[in-house]
Amino acid sequence: MTKTAAEIEDIRQIHELLQNWAIWRDAGDWERFRTVWHPDGRMMATWTQGTGDEFIEISKQAWAKGVNILHFLGGISVDLAGHRAISQTKMTISQRAEVEGVLCDVLCTGRFYDFLEKRGDTWGIVLRQPIYEKDRMDPVTPGAVPALDHALLAQFPAGYRHLAYLQTRIGYTVKRDMPGLKGPEVEALYTRGAAWLRGEGL
Repeated sequence: MTKTAAEIEDIRQIHELLQNWAIWRDAGDWERFRTVWHPDGRMMATWTQGTGDEFIEISKQAWAKGVNILHFLGGISVDLAGHRAISQTKMTISQRAEVEGVLCDVLCTGRFYDFLEKRGDTWGIVLRQPIYEKDRMDPVTPGAVPALDHALLAQFPAGYRHLAYLQTRIGYTVKRDMPGLKGPEVEALYTRGAAWLRGEGL
């Protein structure tokens, strides 16, 4: 279906917002980062869940403690329905930390699934829910091998198992029912997204 000029502009603004999220968050540009959220916007992550403002504050604290989390974005798909939208953005989350005494990188591949709304002339995030598809852990120094607790590792969903292990070991309580590539959690998320586009509440 051919899009109108107004729809094309809305999609362009959403793309810009999503790209700014990653740049401003990873650069610690917190005041500009705050502008991508609506005041009631919420962030769901493995290591914290709360409002956009709460996410900013805990990210600042983590930043000050040396927590190293970076994001890289790929393709973006936007489903537009008037003043509402659902976007999906291919992404990777990279986190570096010591795991069992060995400095490691964990790389998690997935999607950001965003509930967006245009209020006045401004698009903003109402809910960001990552989908965690697969991950891996690599020692930074070749040949170094962390001795993982496999019983602990097995407690986490396959899509973010190693990320959850690292985050648990550095002191965070990790949410264990986040959506993955398949399963009831991601199917429920898609159902919520469809309802959002129909004008229903979260």
